[in-house]
Parts: sequence; structure tokens; C-alpha cells
Amino acid sequence: MNALENWFCGSGIWRWVTQRQVLPWLIGQSQLGDHLLELGAGPGAATAELRRRVPRVTSFDFDHKFAARLQAHFAHDGISVLQADAARLPFPDRTFSSAIAVLMLHHLPSAESQDRAFSEILRVLRPGGVFVGLEIQNTWFNRLTHTRSTFVPVVPTAINARLTAAGFWRVTVDFRGSAFRIRALRSWDS
Repeated sequence: MNALENWFCGSGIWRWVTQRQVLPWLIGQSQLGDHLLELGAGPGAATAELRRRVPRVTSFDFDHKFAARLQAHFAHDGISVLQADAARLPFPDRTFSSAIAVLMLHHLPSAESQDRAFSEILRVLRPGGVFVGLEIQNTWFNRLTHTRSTFVPVVPTAINARLTAAGFWRVTVDFRGSAFRIRALRSWDS
């Protein structure tokens, strides 16, 4: 992430927007269950609110500094934090009842890394588990705000096929401005 992203994603206004607007829309009627995986937690704008909604949260970030800060901040709040790579998750199969990625997938270095992450998310979800994600479209403004940062946009028209190829079912995509919400389930049969 670049300096602008680090500043904005760590700001009080973004934490407020995330807790009051982003998460309610992103989660919607999804049942998160008892153990949620937060992918790419960054500075933790969503983490505390997710813990209020779910008894157990495991958060990770690829960036060691973010993970260390979050771990220190949430050490006694029922939130586990670690440094990890979404394309190689360090968890056993069928660990989580749900997984969430807020503006994280476009920071993976390639579409192939995103696809590996989708497969890994499916692997660590329990049967019937839900994956929800928030992403932004490939607009000039979003490209500008990601100058000197990794920005590999997830193409909303391709996400159904990509998640289905990973093994998900009941994939839905909903739009709000230049953002979109992804929702997909792990089959009860898998």
C-alpha cells in the first residue's frame, strides 16, 4: 500500500465508514457463524466490529508491520492476529465458518494469486461457509489512488466464473457506486 492508502485506511473516518456503512452492506443477511477469517486486515478498520458480530475472529495481513500492530492492539480481545499470505493460508482445512476480505484482493500481485487465494479460502471454510468480499472497480480514480501500490483489479463480470472454478457456488455480485460486493458459499457436499 502507498502512503495515501496507509493514511486513509488507518483514519478514524475510514474506521467509522467501515463499521457503519461498509460492513452492514457487505455482510447483509449472511450468517457468519462462530469463527471468521479476516483476510488482509491492514490497520484493522473492520476488526473490532467483526469481533462484535462473531465470537471468534482470526485476522491476518501480509505486511508484518500491520500484523504486529494489530496483534499488540487486540491481544486480549478474543482476536487472533498473524502475518500470512492469502495464497498460502496456514490453517487446517475446514477451520472457519466464514471469511471476509475488505478491499484486499486487488492488492494481490496477480490474477493467479487471487485465484490461489480463492482456492485457499474455499479450503479453510467449513461446508456451508460463506465468503464475502468488497472490491473496487478499475476506474481512473482508483488507479490514481493506487499509484506506487499494487493494484490488480478484480473484474466483476469474471468473478462468478473464477469463484465457481475454485469450487464455490451461489456466487453473487452486487454494486454500490464503483464498489462491489462478492458473496459465495462453500457447498455442503464438499
